[in-house]
Amino acid sequence: MRSIDWGGNPNGNCYNQTTMIEDPTYWGSDTRKSIMQVIEEEFSKSKAPIAFLNITQLSSYRKDAHTAIYKQQWSPLTPEQIANPVSYADCVHWCLPGLQDTWNELLFAKLFYP
Repeated sequence: MRSIDWGGNPNGNCYNQTTMIEDPTYWGSDTRKSIMQVIEEEFSKSKAPIAFLNITQLSSYRKDAHTAIYKQQWSPLTPEQIANPVSYADCVHWCLPGLQDTWNELLFAKLFYP
C-alpha cells in the first residue's frame, strides 16, 4: 500500500497514519480487480448460492495497519527504518488487533443470519 493510493504524497508511506480510508470507491493497489471479476464470474456459474467477501480489499481501508513498527524486532529499528516501513513492514494487514475480529463477526453474521 502506498500513500498515493489514498491521495497522499507520491513518495510517502504509512508511517504515522492513524485514520482509515473512508472513500467507498477506494481500490487499493495491492488488490487486483481483474482477479475479483474472475472469481465473481466463476461463482455466478454455481447452482448453489456462494457469497464472496473480499477481506483483502476490506483490510486495505486500514492504512494504519502496518503494525511491524510496534512489534519486537531482533534488532531495534532505527528512526530511519521506522520512518520507511516499506523496508521491513508487514503489508498484508493481518496483524492489526480488531481486523480479524471484524472478519469473524462478518462470517458469524453470514453463517447464522443469511
